[in-house]
Amino acid sequence: MAPESVGGRPTARGDAPHMTAAELVSSVIPADDDGAPTADRYDWQAAMAAADGLRLYQDGLGDDGRLRPECEDWILCEWQEDWILISGEIVELVSGKHRDTSAGAYTTINKLADDGGLAHLFSRWAALKERVLCRLVTSGGLAAGDPRHLLNAMTSLRSTKPQMPHMSDFEHRIVVGKLRTAINTHCEVTKERWSGSGVSVVVPDDERDIEVARFLAALSIHENQIQRDHIAYAAPGMFVQPVLDKMQVSAPADAVWSAVLAVFQSRMRGRGRLPIGELPSVLQRGNTYKGFPSDLARKLQMRTVTMSDIEQAIHVAAALPGGYAQLPPLPPTSRLEVKLDVSGCSANTIERARSLRMAYRDYWSDRESGDPTARVERLRLERRLQRLSDEATDTLQPQGASLWRRLQELVDALDPMLLPPGMDADLVMGGICDLTDQCMIWFGPRFDVDVVLERGKLERRTSA
Repeated sequence: MAPESVGGRPTARGDAPHMTAAELVSSVIPADDDGAPTADRYDWQAAMAAADGLRLYQDGLGDDGRLRPECEDWILCEWQEDWILISGEIVELVSGKHRDTSAGAYTTINKLADDGGLAHLFSRWAALKERVLCRLVTSGGLAAGDPRHLLNAMTSLRSTKPQMPHMSDFEHRIVVGKLRTAINTHCEVTKERWSGSGVSVVVPDDERDIEVARFLAALSIHENQIQRDHIAYAAPGMFVQPVLDKMQVSAPADAVWSAVLAVFQSRMRGRGRLPIGELPSVLQRGNTYKGFPSDLARKLQMRTVTMSDIEQAIHVAAALPGGYAQLPPLPPTSRLEVKLDVSGCSANTIERARSLRMAYRDYWSDRESGDPTARVERLRLERRLQRLSDEATDTLQPQGASLWRRLQELVDALDPMLLPPGMDADLVMGGICDLTDQCMIWFGPRFDVDVVLERGKLERRTSA
């Protein structure tokens, strides 16, 4: 019997103990809980979770454009995995992995297990009694060869579940074996369980392969998702506008996206708003983890996004779109800012570049005020940095953010013993930024920087 599907996703099947899959996934304590504290660095994950939440919300809308009363879906953030979709008895663990274009596609199963997080997903799937679905969402692609063979194996296994084939007869047994080896290498929890550490018994290789095959039948991979540099521009049209159309609501899609994304960013940091005065009403909702210890229930609640949360964010943004509109960026005030801005670097990169350049100039100001040899040392370093920039653009000709990352890689690889005393990689990047400001390094084609600067000055005077 083939697995059922809801919303294009296969449903999870398994034994039916007294706990539902949603209760199980909430009650099993994760082996690690480092997601929420580090979520500030992973806004891309919050955006992908928000996109999933909007799809769930859209699926829950009736023909009248309103949320159906029986729709009680919700998303649990940074628990077990990056986020979890819970729709009735269907529970799906999702791992979000951003991969820069410069890193290329996943070329091996080993990379998928390690960098792609499949080993960790497997561990959580096994801990949850194999009763959940799993999904990898990544901006990276899957290269030809083993990664593509793994996708074919997933499709084949999904169609034969729950009657799993014997591995000796299974055409994809080689790729299953490679994933089993990679999981054993990159997941200590699974390695200990399979090797019989403690009171458990050793799991033979053929049984491990069958277990990995069951995991693949519950797994899906969404590759080549939108890159973080483009998501702010593409998300309103891709994820929000279809929802507004179905709701028959006229509202700026970018404002709604900002409102919904803010909800997910807050929940993925584990600091969702939960005023004490609202606690009684919150506890009356259907997904308040009734019966759980109060501290655990509160922690889970602060990481939960319900369909009502998404609906409220949409309506607030529709009523007050100006409150969620992005402020216009300030015109660049230096050659460095102009070059990075024109080449398409993000606002965060530009701010970091300004800070690094200031630190670099302060370093040499201190050195040159009391050391007569410092100026010669600085010029020697800057010639080396120009050579680095030449190497970075020698063949692939990267520009903008890609060139910034390439230069950072080259700087990180420099021998610290060859750097001036007390200088680290960040200060060296400050030197790259200072040379950029002097028009000795470019992040794209040459142009008249001073004309752009004067235009910015005129805009500031006009708006003042």
